[in-house]
Amino acid sequence: MIRGRAFQGTWRDGDEDQLLTVGEVCDAMRVSNMTVYRLIKSGELPAIRLGKTYRVLESEVERYLSGLLVMVEGE
Repeated sequence: MIRGRAFQGTWRDGDEDQLLTVGEVCDAMRVSNMTVYRLIKSGELPAIRLGKTYRVLESEVERYLSGLLVMVEGE
């Protein structure tokens, strides 16, 4: 599970999917803001638009990263 900032004083339980900021997604994926925005704009990383900002469900980040896994066989 990706750990972002704690959202204090909200209605959510700890078991529910968290909404991450673009900055938190950058930190989790170790990429730049521009990379995250490109993934959002291309539809590769689904996001929720709140006003002028985007939020990404933690499960969507995990789904995207798991799709990048490559199995390499030994020689």
